[in-house]
This record gives sequence, structure tokens and C-alpha cells, in this order.
Amino acid sequence: MARKRSAAADPTAVAAAPQAPVCDTRESMYKRIVLKLSGEALAGERGFGLDAAKVSEITGELADVHALGVEIGVVVGGGNFFRGVSEQAKLMDRVSADNMGMLSTVINAIALQDALEQRGVQCRVMSAVFMNQLAEPYIRRRAVRHLEKGRVVIFAAGIGNPFFSSDTAASLRAMEIKADVLLKGTKVEGVFNADPVLDKDAVKYDEITYMEVLRLGLKVIDLTAVSMCKDNNLPMIIFNMNQPGNIKRVVLGEKVGSLVTA
Repeated sequence: MARKRSAAADPTAVAAAPQAPVCDTRESMYKRIVLKLSGEALAGERGFGLDAAKVSEITGELADVHALGVEIGVVVGGGNFFRGVSEQAKLMDRVSADNMGMLSTVINAIALQDALEQRGVQCRVMSAVFMNQLAEPYIRRRAVRHLEKGRVVIFAAGIGNPFFSSDTAASLRAMEIKADVLLKGTKVEGVFNADPVLDKDAVKYDEITYMEVLRLGLKVIDLTAVSMCKDNNLPMIIFNMNQPGNIKRVVLGEKVGSLVTA
């Protein structure tokens, strides 16, 4: 009987789906985290829509963190879709525009869910706006139970109301599920005293309090979210999402980004 050729030797073989990472022996600093991702982070260099390579890169990092035994909640924005119609939005009623933005976050959440599941990571999308054919409704106790069972939970549609940013949704969800820390991935290295893109002399803070962020008017995160974190003593780490591996480095306690505390 002829022996079967291995997949590596067969040029017609289909590439296997991404595999779950090998468990790291190091220990995480946190048991439960919430990661705030901007929609733009999923667009990569394209600036609009979804970049498959970038989505795969981000979910690969989340899978690595998940392998450490960390319970992960993700809040995703929708700027990669809604920023593209920002000129149109200026002419719209604010409530209608914000509703469109919330729907954009659901698209991103489903994309992340699919990419994570291809890596063997169980995942649930929970939406603050009821759309039962696409996602589970957000129920706090159910979200906590998913996390306890080792599932990544992606929170979509903000808090379900207009006039609130996805930053505020991230801080609210982090407090509701009793996360140990709120992580916010950005395109810069952390919190600076000025915009480092525009000011080459901008100074980075390794640590800063929420009160200082408010007093100095630093636009690193929505001010409503800052006030909520301050009032509830929830630490936050702002770091560069464009540096591969940074999510895991933060979770392992490496000195990455800026720590914001109450």
C-alpha cells in the first residue's frame, strides 16, 4: 500500500488554521483584564475597514495572554468604519451618528471573535444593543461567568447609549466585571505632556495620577472615563499597540507604557 504524503510534502495541501500558543511558564501580574482597542488599530496601515494581517496579529497576542490563564475582556471602538464617514456625520443628528458608531463596533467585535476562534480560543461577543442573531445581550453576571469559564468576552456597542465614548464603555465594563486593570492600546508609547507626534520634545510619564491627567487636560482618554476610573480606584496602563508583543509584556509586569493610578 502506498504511503500517504505528509502535508509538508504535498504542495496542494491547504494551510492549517492558526494554532493555540504553547502555555508560557511565567505568571501574569493580573487575573482579569479589560483591553480597550480602537477601531483604527484593526485597520492597520489601510486606515479604513479591517486589515486581516493586523487582526491576526492582535488576536495572536490575545491568544498568548489567554494561554497565561488571564481572563480577558475586550472593548473595541468603531473608528475604522465610522471615521470614513465623518464628514457626513457632521451633518447628522448626534444620536443617529452615535448609533452608527455603535454598530461599527459590532462589526469589529465579530471579526475579532472569528479570528480568536480560529486560534482555538473560545470567545463570546456581548452587545449593549440587542441583536440576538449576531451577539449575546450584555448581562454582567453572564459576562463574568464566561470569563470564569476561560472565554474571551468582547464587549460591543459601547454602553448602548449615545453621547458616550468607547473609552467610557471600557472603564464601565472593567469596573462592572471587577477587572484588575484597564489596558488601553494606542499608537504612542504612553502618556506624554504634549502630543509626541507634533512635539519632539514631549516628555513621557512612566506613572501619573488620574487627577494630574484631568488637571493638565491630557487627551489620552475620554475625560468621563478618567473620572470614573479615579472615583473607583481602577488602575490603567496606556501603551503602544503597534509594538508586537506589548500586550503580553504589560500583563507580565514589564515596564511598558504609562501607569495611571488614582
